[in-house]
Amino acid sequence: MFSMKFFRLVFCSALLLLAASSSAAVPAVAEIRSGFHSSYAELQDRNGVLLHARRLDMKINRLGWVALKDISPALVEAVLFSEDREFYDHHGIDWSATALATFKMMTGDKSRGASTITMQLAGLLDTELAWRKGGRSLVQKWDQMQAARELESRWSKAEILEAYLNLVTFRGDLQGIAAASRALYGKSPAGINRDEGLLLAALLPAPAASAAKAAQRACVLIAAGYAEANCQAVRDIALAELNRRLSPYPESPALEAMSAGLLKQADVAVRTTLDAALQHQAEAILENQLAGLSSRHVNAGAVLVLDNANGAVLAYVGNAGLVESARFVDSVQALRQAGSTLKPFVYELVFEKKYLTAASILEDSPLSLATPGGLYTPQNYEKDFKGPVSARVALAGSLNVPAVRVLNIAGVENVWMQLRRLGFSSLTEAPEFYGFSLALGSADVSLWMLANAYRTLANGGLYAPPVLVPGQLPDSSRVLDADASFVVTDILADRGARAITFGLESALSTPFWSAVKTGTSKDMRDNWAIGFSRRYTVAVWVGNLDGGPMHDVSGVTGAAPVWAAVMRELEAGQIRPGGDMPTPPPGLVRSRVRFSGLHEPAREEWFLPGTVMDTVEFVPQSSTRIVYPVNETVIAIDPDIPEARQRVRFEAEAPGKGLEWWLDGRRLGPATALDWKPLPGSHRLVLRDAEARNLDAVLFSVRGTRLK
Repeated sequence: MFSMKFFRLVFCSALLLLAASSSAAVPAVAEIRSGFHSSYAELQDRNGVLLHARRLDMKINRLGWVALKDISPALVEAVLFSEDREFYDHHGIDWSATALATFKMMTGDKSRGASTITMQLAGLLDTELAWRKGGRSLVQKWDQMQAARELESRWSKAEILEAYLNLVTFRGDLQGIAAASRALYGKSPAGINRDEGLLLAALLPAPAASAAKAAQRACVLIAAGYAEANCQAVRDIALAELNRRLSPYPESPALEAMSAGLLKQADVAVRTTLDAALQHQAEAILENQLAGLSSRHVNAGAVLVLDNANGAVLAYVGNAGLVESARFVDSVQALRQAGSTLKPFVYELVFEKKYLTAASILEDSPLSLATPGGLYTPQNYEKDFKGPVSARVALAGSLNVPAVRVLNIAGVENVWMQLRRLGFSSLTEAPEFYGFSLALGSADVSLWMLANAYRTLANGGLYAPPVLVPGQLPDSSRVLDADASFVVTDILADRGARAITFGLESALSTPFWSAVKTGTSKDMRDNWAIGFSRRYTVAVWVGNLDGGPMHDVSGVTGAAPVWAAVMRELEAGQIRPGGDMPTPPPGLVRSRVRFSGLHEPAREEWFLPGTVMDTVEFVPQSSTRIVYPVNETVIAIDPDIPEARQRVRFEAEAPGKGLEWWLDGRRLGPATALDWKPLPGSHRLVLRDAEARNLDAVLFSVRGTRLK
């Protein structure tokens, strides 16, 4: 039998003779680098700072190309010791090792061996040369060796090593050192230490090996002379790190849903108008507030920050990330009931039309309005009534009944059209669908829409859509009257006027000029705080992703603290209580007005041209009238309610004596509060005086089955 020494001599001589007759095409290094694409698309802030990433190529998992100088020397040393200890001494082929591997192949042992790093790289560059389960044929091995020789003749050792570390698979689908170090250790390739590097090197022959097997091979390498690593430390790392998978990029639930609409192509970075520092601050502020509200059944929130001047989105917190199953929900774009946040635009319209002024008197008293669906009776948040108040106090204090009266003056259709012009595209139903409740936020809107509508107020009525990706600024158009917008803005900034509801000191008060409005939807399902300074608009929503009600959380206790904290971050150091207020339009008139008949002191007030008044007097209504039922009320008999509890109370404002109730031509008795057993059909209720004169009359109907 031939000796091993003789076999090696014959084998090497044959290869040397064949080498001159064969050559393989070798790609340029630059070509390989340029053709290497990350599996991820990146979302960047305005300065190129990474904010979020999405994996779009599911066939392979890799990050960007890493230069050799940015890879830990400890990792490089471990890889060379594991895969090719003679790397710097050969020209692509380790002849002695190759002869031994060929001999083993001819004797039936097809275990992997003798492939230098250069040969492995040749297989990574050309799949026809790649190692397969069961080994390669002699022809395939020869072709790989030829390719390795060509690589060595055209590439430097540093280029070969760099390409190998970027193209080789370390674990599962993790190709390249960038993906492996990020996913397994949560660090960059430059930060890999000796033990971590040795474990990565131990994975190269078997990327799918168990943690125990990988640690065992690493310990074998230590025993073979890689003495500076620690076997137990490597075992600990293997058990801790190889059984998990980290995201190669920091995860951002706040941007998850929004980024899906922007990141469409792998290996592409999309630069946005966001500011990374502000984005992270807004996320932290919201998270802290939600932690404080967790006992009140609150699990979600959203924050949007706009630059007033150009509409740039500076912060976009679409999801607080507290509900894992809903991480793809974008609460900035989600539609929810607006609460009181639409009131400023109702008032703006009546000011613009000069139907009312900020000094006009509105009654905050019980109100019932007939609608096609029945009687509409709005209530205030605090379940009380303030009596006569000025429009300024009514809006600043967010009183509900005056807002409904103002909507009635403006007209539901007119307000609906105004809101549509402001970008509330979610108002898809006809105006009558929303009715009088439009003033109190029955319509579904998004934080995105609200933020930009308030930004329109901040810009004196000029509307333009927000901008999330830098580019040409969209044209602006006038949607709101400049004079009326200023008056509404001045009211929303009036700490004294809002004190009737919120007090002088609250989360709505800032050390610099700002205007703000809160809102709480029905059953405390959503609360909002939207406002602006001269430079920025901040909008906040707090609630639950499943629409469940919160426990005693209003706009001023839920969303407003987040709004105030973000505003303070934006205006840090800007303590200007009145020095930075907007400049009033030239047509507005500032005039002193005195009030009579209500508890509001004389003050300087803003008036649109032609509406100035120096005295506003409230005269209590002295005429006798029916308070309930109002005209055209529809009352339903409910068969599930006990008969004794089904009564209709007739009520009247009756300052005189001797007044009587008459129903359908029959006398019922004195015009005091009277409980009447409802009868199905149409009815006419009349209020008469002692001389049998009709002072007031209403028509109403009762539907249902006759009570026994």
